[in-house]
Amino acid sequence: MSTVIALPAEARDRAGKGAARAVRRSGRVPAVIYGDGQAPILISLDPRDLLRELHKPGFSTHLFDIKIGDTAHRALAKDVQFHPVNDRPWHADFLRVSGNTRVTVMVPVHFRNMDKSIGMKKGGVLNIVRHEVELVCRADAIPEELALDISSIDIGTSIHISAFTLPDGAKPTITDRDFTVATLQPPTKAEAA
Repeated sequence: MSTVIALPAEARDRAGKGAARAVRRSGRVPAVIYGDGQAPILISLDPRDLLRELHKPGFSTHLFDIKIGDTAHRALAKDVQFHPVNDRPWHADFLRVSGNTRVTVMVPVHFRNMDKSIGMKKGGVLNIVRHEVELVCRADAIPEELALDISSIDIGTSIHISAFTLPDGAKPTITDRDFTVATLQPPTKAEAA
């Protein structure tokens, strides 16, 4: 399940380039919450709060409760634009979601028990083809990661998406084939001259 993180914000009254510049001059980051059939809400965020969440893993798969005064809006981060020179957050977009909203997200892939893997003990090399897999799932059921125990995997094995246990209702965006996520390759040795 996706973690829900509280993120304080302030409402802003004007849209446009001049209004966004004024927000930046005041030391805040302009942002917008849109979607779910409702009117967009213009907000500004404290750059420290935004940077703290940006540097944590899974920023784009965590849900945020963006608090504006007494109301909270459940949203998913969709885009963060950065200043081209100093790399500070310049603008953020959040997609408003409800319990039954289906979203497309990139979920990280992790492999467990690599030190116990039969193939790895023989000197095999795990070649990860996809570090992230794009899934379509409910907004309140976004997995933190897709994990697989590879202790019984031997050299020459391809690990496909069907080997992973997906949450209920989640499916990969690639549906026409059982695509490869990783392979366990034999070691390559350079021959002595």
